[in-house]
Amino acid sequence: MLPAATTPISELMVTLGRGYVRHAPGSLLKGPIAAGYLNPHLRDHPRQRVVEACFDARFAVDTRDLIQRYIHLFGVWEPHMTHWLQSRLGPGDVLVDVGANVGYFTILGSRLVGSAGRVVAIEASPAFHRRVLQHIELNGCENVRAVNGAVADSHKTLTFVLASSHNMGANSIVPYDGPAESSFDMEAIPLPELLSSDELARARVIKIDVEGAEGGVIRGLAPALGELRQDVEIAVEVTPERMAKLGDSWEELLETMREHGFHTYRLPSDYRPESYPLALRRPMPPVRWRGPIVGESELVFSRTAAESLV
Repeated sequence: MLPAATTPISELMVTLGRGYVRHAPGSLLKGPIAAGYLNPHLRDHPRQRVVEACFDARFAVDTRDLIQRYIHLFGVWEPHMTHWLQSRLGPGDVLVDVGANVGYFTILGSRLVGSAGRVVAIEASPAFHRRVLQHIELNGCENVRAVNGAVADSHKTLTFVLASSHNMGANSIVPYDGPAESSFDMEAIPLPELLSSDELARARVIKIDVEGAEGGVIRGLAPALGELRQDVEIAVEVTPERMAKLGDSWEELLETMREHGFHTYRLPSDYRPESYPLALRRPMPPVRWRGPIVGESELVFSRTAAESLV
């Protein structure tokens, strides 16, 4: 007999609960159901499925992993970022996705920029690069260039370490002393050298999520910031504690962007499952940020001077 947590009845409850959370109107009890039952069950008793996203796309997911679990459960990852990208990218634009993970934002961008646009998906992990390729094929995306490589401020070899399979996208070059799930080496180059002149000139959004290595990525990009289109916007997930372990600082990153005419904005980034139902109903735009950066933060840099980027 199966353990109680994996009986057919419990699996049926998960299926019904997921259906309610994803498709029922309103948000009544969705947060507690997702946080108290569905999220831990899907983590501890993983499913492997091909699921529909909240936009016209499909993803092959393994719910052991945080990002893939949320795509399965909610049909979305980072609803505020998803909504903002939908408001920024249009036909013919270029999205540069640095740290593409399994390709969620890559596929979203592909749909938004259309056949005249382009997405460059850069992922250091060979395993996740293969997942990006899988999702490109699964969704028939012909406007994506997928690169298995790393980005830094110079030519160098980087060692990536994955601490836990519960967040398989957290491959990082930040020094780590604990037990590791896996590690790999990857050659890195500055972002302007990885992009073609056309991709660099047409980039509407550059999205950077590199688990603490964002200081080096921005230093490598800095010489080309003046070559970018006037309305380019650069989204960077900033993690001050991890940056400090690499000798970098959020202050230097913000100063570099200021020197090139960019203003700082901040997007909400709440990864608790109970926050997702409300975020999906009421996604928030990036708002002007003038204070210190404390804790993991999703920043957007824009030459637009406003109180929010709507």
